[in-house]
Amino acid sequence: MSFFAQKKSVDALTVYEEWRDRFLRDRLRPAVGIAIFFALTITVYFMGEALFVRHEFKSVYLYTSAAVEMGLLSCFVLQKTSFGQRYPGLLFLGFSWSLTVVIQLGLAVARAGELPIFTWSLAFLIQATLMPVRWRLHLISQLGVLCCHIGINLVLNLSFAKYSAFRLTGFYLYLFWFCLICDLSVYWYECLQRKEFSTKRQLESAYQQLEAAEAKYRSIFENAGEGIFQSTPDGRYITANPALARIYGCKSPEEVTAKFTDIDRQLYVDPDRRNQFLRSIEESGTVSDFESKIYRCDGSIVWISEKVRAVRDSTGSVLYHEGLIEDITQRKQAQESQRLFIHALSHDLRNPVAGMLMVLNNWQTKTGDSIAIPRSVLERMIQGSEQQLRLINSLLEVHAGELGGLVLHCDLVNLRAVVEAAALDLEPLMKEAQATFKNLVSEDLPAATADKTQLWRVFSNLISNALKHNLPGLNLTVSAQIINRGKNTINSIKAKQNREKLQIPNAKFPITNSQNSMIYCTVEDDGVGILPEQCEHLFDLYVRGHQSRHSVGLGLGLYLCKQIIGAHGGEIGVISSPGAGAIFWFTLPVAENGS
Repeated sequence: MSFFAQKKSVDALTVYEEWRDRFLRDRLRPAVGIAIFFALTITVYFMGEALFVRHEFKSVYLYTSAAVEMGLLSCFVLQKTSFGQRYPGLLFLGFSWSLTVVIQLGLAVARAGELPIFTWSLAFLIQATLMPVRWRLHLISQLGVLCCHIGINLVLNLSFAKYSAFRLTGFYLYLFWFCLICDLSVYWYECLQRKEFSTKRQLESAYQQLEAAEAKYRSIFENAGEGIFQSTPDGRYITANPALARIYGCKSPEEVTAKFTDIDRQLYVDPDRRNQFLRSIEESGTVSDFESKIYRCDGSIVWISEKVRAVRDSTGSVLYHEGLIEDITQRKQAQESQRLFIHALSHDLRNPVAGMLMVLNNWQTKTGDSIAIPRSVLERMIQGSEQQLRLINSLLEVHAGELGGLVLHCDLVNLRAVVEAAALDLEPLMKEAQATFKNLVSEDLPAATADKTQLWRVFSNLISNALKHNLPGLNLTVSAQIINRGKNTINSIKAKQNREKLQIPNAKFPITNSQNSMIYCTVEDDGVGILPEQCEHLFDLYVRGHQSRHSVGLGLGLYLCKQIIGAHGGEIGVISSPGAGAIFWFTLPVAENGS
């Protein structure tokens, strides 16, 4: 038996013993009361006998009855004290011996040799009937009387002289069987009580566990975020939780079970969905991700996803369906918005750029110097258009493949060259903003494993974002360094950048283990800075800075940067405060060959 099982058994035994002592105290009260009344009647009888009948031992009997009465009254008084409450077994012996031993002593004083068999039998019967617990106390009380009787007779030789050996043997034989029957009845009753008590305790424990389990699962049922239900095969809800009531627009679960009694016609917008549901669950026994449009209680329409199983009886017949329902309306709306966005992007941007590129390609096929614009400008326009087309296609990939992830075409990328290309494309915008730009990325910086086009977009977005959200005369610096992987390294660099502006000299970077290293890039400006509450949501979808000097744009720039860097396995963030400029940082993996 384990320690915990032993402890549980000991605790149960202790509780039973407490109950047994309490039972004994409760039964002692009426027993003592009955015995006091009995002794009082005997005392009155002997008082009458002393007055009207001449008897050799009348005064001794009277005094003995009075002594018995005093002993019983003492037990009655002690019952109400702390001693009596604490030691009910001693009170039991006092009660028993007041009726037996005191009488035996009285007869000895009178030197009478009678055996008070009737009184003993009555006392033992009262004990066994009114207090049938602690059989050992019954046995002790009986042995005490017998020892007292034998001891007195050995000393005074009263009964031994008055009764023959055969007669004494008969008395003792009667006393033995009478006491044995009383003790056995007490023992069996106590065993029955102990068993009943143990069974009751186990039943109470089982009920408590059942109530705790019911409360636990009731709490889960009541507080679940998803709708939980049971429904009959013919389309009637049996049970529903509060979450399902909220999804269905009902005031309570009871309203759900009362209102939706014909799911086929009342719930589904498409009446055939219920038939499809029943066919699916009949074939496999379960249905998962079953999406449908449904009518709510107020008549509005929402999307739900069902996960249901069929509960069957022993013969295989379906008793009811039970499962979960999730409201997926927002997800469906987001998917619809995404499709609309891609359609608008394709129609408004992709086709015009493709048409312009076609015209420019036709111009380039012409020979001679008769083109209206310089050839270098034309080539630059073609390169820019091709770059725009690549960007638009990749932007389509970002949104069309939102769930599948961004598609990258990675290669070894020289970061300094990418930064120079992004700065060259943004040169007109920087001139307009009177900005000063510094590229501090070293030529000796190890190559990154990245998609060159997507990385160009990151630098272009971060630089143009700084120009758009600050006043003219901005100072911009792009830097990069090798760091070890891990949050601690990034956090230490961020803490340093919070204290001072990061300065990266044009020194040679050592070749490092690419498995343990990352490239840490920064785009830093000395502009107006960003509020802390804005920093938290700066990379969210469709977030636009309120200080932008341009009204165009969907707020996709920084969001796309986060998507691109995340697809590369890096991180991106911003360090800024009002009036202290901003440092946009991100990490990239170092190429495996370290060069």
